[in-house]
Amino acid sequence: MDSRHQKRSELLQKLFVLGFESTTVDPELESIQENLPKLDEEIKKHATRYPLDKLAKVDLAVLRLAMYELIIEKKNPPKVIIDEAVTLAREFGNEKSYSFVNGVLGSVLKQL
Repeated sequence: MDSRHQKRSELLQKLFVLGFESTTVDPELESIQENLPKLDEEIKKHATRYPLDKLAKVDLAVLRLAMYELIIEKKNPPKVIIDEAVTLAREFGNEKSYSFVNGVLGSVLKQL
C-alpha cells in the first residue's frame, strides 16, 4: 500500500468516526470539517436519490473525502481522486459502495 493510499485510509477512518461524533475535532480533519456544509451540499446535488442521513456512514465518509480533494484541495488529478475513492469504497464499504461512489463522483467530474 503506498503512503498516499495509507493517508487517505486513515483520514477516511477519522471521517467515519466524525459521522457519529460531530463534535470531535481532529487537526488533520480541520479543513474538511470547516467545509462540511459545502461538501454535503455537493453530495446532495449529485446523489439526489439518497438523503445524507440515509447514506451508509462509510459511503458518506468516502464521498466527503473525495469531494474535499476534488473541489477544495485540488492537489491531484480528478481521475486519480475518483479511482482512490472507489478503491476505498471497495475496501471499507459494502458490495455496492464502490459503484455508488463511482456514479456520484462521475457526476461531479462531468460538472468540473
